[in-house]
Amino acid sequence: MELIDLTTRRDFLRTAAATGAALSVAPLLGCVTAQSAGAPPAAPAPAPQPTSLPAYRHLRIAYIGTGGIGGQHLEETSKYGVQCPCFCDVDTTRCEQAAKLFPDAKRYQDYREMFDKEHKNIDAVMIGTPDHHHFPATIIAMQLGKHVYTQKPLTHTVWEARQLAAAVQKYKVATQMGNQGHAAEGWRLVYEFLHSGAIGDVTESHTWTDRPIWPQGINRPEGEDPVPSTLNWDAWLGPAPSRPYKAKVYHAFAWRGWWDFGCGALGDMACHMMDGLFWALDPGHPVSVEPLAATAVNNETFPKASIVKWEFARRGRRPGFSAYWYDGGLIPKNPAGLEPDRKLAATGNLFIGTKGALLVQGDYGNSPRLIPETRMREFGRPQPLLERSPGHFEEWLMACVGEKPVDYPKSNFGYAAPMTETILLGNIALRCGRRLEWDGPALTIRNFAPANQYVTKEYREGWRFGVS
Repeated sequence: MELIDLTTRRDFLRTAAATGAALSVAPLLGCVTAQSAGAPPAAPAPAPQPTSLPAYRHLRIAYIGTGGIGGQHLEETSKYGVQCPCFCDVDTTRCEQAAKLFPDAKRYQDYREMFDKEHKNIDAVMIGTPDHHHFPATIIAMQLGKHVYTQKPLTHTVWEARQLAAAVQKYKVATQMGNQGHAAEGWRLVYEFLHSGAIGDVTESHTWTDRPIWPQGINRPEGEDPVPSTLNWDAWLGPAPSRPYKAKVYHAFAWRGWWDFGCGALGDMACHMMDGLFWALDPGHPVSVEPLAATAVNNETFPKASIVKWEFARRGRRPGFSAYWYDGGLIPKNPAGLEPDRKLAATGNLFIGTKGALLVQGDYGNSPRLIPETRMREFGRPQPLLERSPGHFEEWLMACVGEKPVDYPKSNFGYAAPMTETILLGNIALRCGRRLEWDGPALTIRNFAPANQYVTKEYREGWRFGVS
């Protein structure tokens, strides 16, 4: 796998040396298990719990996407006895679970038709589709006054994320992005470690993933295959440019690697794995985003591997810092203080501060540990600062039925849209192959005008939706 250095090597090494944490392109290292901590203080008070099931039996949810993650939406929310007057999937072969749970629900292959015919019969919508459908389905639902749960990444483009940030203020419905780890204990502990001063002021964060686990770095295949009778290919394409159907190339899972349909490894995992960074450090708009290294980039698919860097300015009392992302088997160098017999897991985060470091193994804030282990035993568990969650789906359901305010879900679009916007800037930098300076308030890349074409995109006729 050939990596292209997208910086000047001399400048990169000098910058890394100056910060005290040089990056390293290395093979993927094996997983490790977190070691036991010292005796922690008492656990925080339990989270508020949903009321009895009858409170949810009048909630009418429409499901868009019923296979894959859509199946999880069905499984988790059906436990609360919700109603489902209708559901939608472009592929009828993926509707078995929905049909079994809700045999009387009406079935659609195009959510535009479903909304036209059923909007008076639904209160809320759950969206588990390929990324390019997230925004159209979500904004239609919000404009109709429906509560919305949309999978990560919240949108396919930076412009779409900005539109949903505005929409959540306008429509006042309950919203939640599907980064389920936000409700778990791990990211709360990360927040509490960082806000306790355990590592001083954060100067760098490093996030790495084992994705992609689907094809990337490939070109579009020639020819076409017959469209299965069970699949509405035109509806699957949705807002994306038309192209011939090819079996097993796009549908049902490999779409993540294609620019027109997915957001690559960064879009798939960063809303999970960089969640703690955005929650704890509240970074605001980045000053710049830069691809430090990547395999070859083409106009069809994302690179097989990459390293991306964001720079964030001082905000209030929080100093500026740099955030690094690695995918395709690339990982950072072992941090100072990590014991020789410990290795970085296949996925994780590393926060480097002026007084120490915090290592977080796994995808969802799992097992945050101060390093070295002697420091962890000395410090123990941080004092609780955040309310614990009743569950990611439960937060949204409670807001949908009025048990909690509409902004109660902790990954509501007011939080999730700015995070998604910043993450997706990384994909624009990869596509352009250069450092980009970002004017957040103006939604504009200042130093390289051609890059602004990727802030938004062209939509096929019939799929151009916006904030009215």
